[in-house]
Amino acid sequence: MNFSDVLKALNQASAFELYRMRAAIDRVLDEPRWLLAIQSRLQIGQSVEYFHANANSLRRGQVLELRRKQAVILDKDDGKRWLISYAAINMDGADVQIREQPKQGLGRNEVVVGEMVGFLDRNQQQRSGRVVRLNDKTVTLLCGQQQWRVDYAYLHRVVDSDVIEHGLLEIKGTPLQAK
Repeated sequence: MNFSDVLKALNQASAFELYRMRAAIDRVLDEPRWLLAIQSRLQIGQSVEYFHANANSLRRGQVLELRRKQAVILDKDDGKRWLISYAAINMDGADVQIREQPKQGLGRNEVVVGEMVGFLDRNQQQRSGRVVRLNDKTVTLLCGQQQWRVDYAYLHRVVDSDVIEHGLLEIKGTPLQAK
């Protein structure tokens, strides 16, 4: 399924139409055939990948408990327990990247919590930071010891800034001096 095309169509829908669609999707996902299809493939202690909507990323976890409509998952990265829908578990290894084609910058669905991104600040100084939170219209970045809220349209991808800060960048075994 091409999520870019789906997102383009959704952006043309009214709020009421989106709400009706969400209600229909929720009803379909709550059907026993979908729940049982996933639940039957899971076991306590099994390692799984699941989609974390707030972080917009695939996460690794371990199944702790199987409930009627949800599973209790221990997140392997943060050590927290999450109650998640069976539909959020990526049983078939599907690609979760949603590649939007925004006019400029990065789209909301192209940014992941923990990722390094860059932007030009008000003084036209290049800054880079790690994404700590995804907001509706902005992203919260940690740049050094300072937090910034930046509109997605102003973001761009960066090469690992830690490598650049140390003055040496290696590409395919060839060291290059960073300027």
